[in-house]
Amino acid sequence: MPTNQFQRMVFAFLTVLVTVHAYVFYSLYVVNGSVLMQVTGADSVIHAINAQGGVSMFGKMLPIWAIILIEFIFAYVLECVMGSPLSFKLACQNFELGKTHPVIFESAVICATVGLMCPTMSFLAAWFYYPYYTGFNLFTLLANWLKLVCYNFPFAFFTQLFFIQPLIRTIFKLLFRKNSKTAEH
Repeated sequence: MPTNQFQRMVFAFLTVLVTVHAYVFYSLYVVNGSVLMQVTGADSVIHAINAQGGVSMFGKMLPIWAIILIEFIFAYVLECVMGSPLSFKLACQNFELGKTHPVIFESAVICATVGLMCPTMSFLAAWFYYPYYTGFNLFTLLANWLKLVCYNFPFAFFTQLFFIQPLIRTIFKLLFRKNSKTAEH
């Protein structure tokens, strides 16, 4: 897919843009939505978030846009530095790029990316959303990390494999179709 550094950066940007929004929605609405509504007595998750003054991150209440921006920055840097390069190397260790069907090779890259990024981002999220008002305990942090990995891994695997990556690959092909056609002639 991406053939040069600029295209790799664009591909990572698009992937992280969609992924971060999906995870914030998943975390707030699916995983924590009912608890937020019970605590605040609100009739919807967004009303619950507004009633409590945002989402707790770093021990402070922040608006959703700030949560998305912070997670986007960390995820984008990790995707560019670790996720993309290492997942490609892992896939190449198990499959030959030219001899393996592209769908199988791309699926291997996606699975490797999820295997690397999910525990890493879950670890960061364990720090970001740690209940600092109770004091800090390393075992609580590690338990929160394990809980987040258990919640996030199935979601990450299925959304990346069947929704996010096919969508991003389609968008990417549309964006760079003209460049690839002119390069062929």
